[in-house]
Amino acid sequence: MSPRRRDAEGTAAARAERRAELLATAAEVFAEQGYSATTVRKVADAAGILGGSLYYHFDSKESMADEILSTFLDEMWAAYDRVLAAGLGARETLEALVVESFRSIDRHRPAVVVYQNESKHLASSERFHYLLESRRRFEEMWLALLDRGIEEGVFRPDLDRSLVYRFIRDTVWVAATWYHTGGRLSAEEIAKQYLAMVLEGIQAS
Repeated sequence: MSPRRRDAEGTAAARAERRAELLATAAEVFAEQGYSATTVRKVADAAGILGGSLYYHFDSKESMADEILSTFLDEMWAAYDRVLAAGLGARETLEALVVESFRSIDRHRPAVVVYQNESKHLASSERFHYLLESRRRFEEMWLALLDRGIEEGVFRPDLDRSLVYRFIRDTVWVAATWYHTGGRLSAEEIAKQYLAMVLEGIQAS
């Protein structure tokens, strides 16, 4: 490899790393202050750079939010798809999905908060229509899993599956508002505690 090519690759890697750092900062600011209330200047101030310097990496605040949310959702769905393709029973699939959800919160906590607080507003823009598709896919996945669990005899048939779905969704994802990486319990340990509480309520006797 020529010195010029090494230098070019080193520069590209450094720029990609800096871009990731700026996105992490933007996600924190969006989560703390709200997307609408956050300006490019506020993100730049939090990153310790001039406002104009941020445009070297991103053309708009919308672009930053798009990359933050799409990266979180792409990784979440890749993890979910691996679980769904594993051929597990309904209960084991539910357990694995909850664990992956907490791992997503661990990796992307600010993005999860932004998604929860801002997705309804952002989805009105054509650029963010994928948020609606992800929400539809998420609900269909959980309802189908609950139906399968009832058919397999591992979940109680007398509970309203839509209500169970909403309970699991809200109970898990609201953890993003208080979860901190490196806390007393790991993401996996918290998932196990949640599962112990939830499954005692929906498993068949």
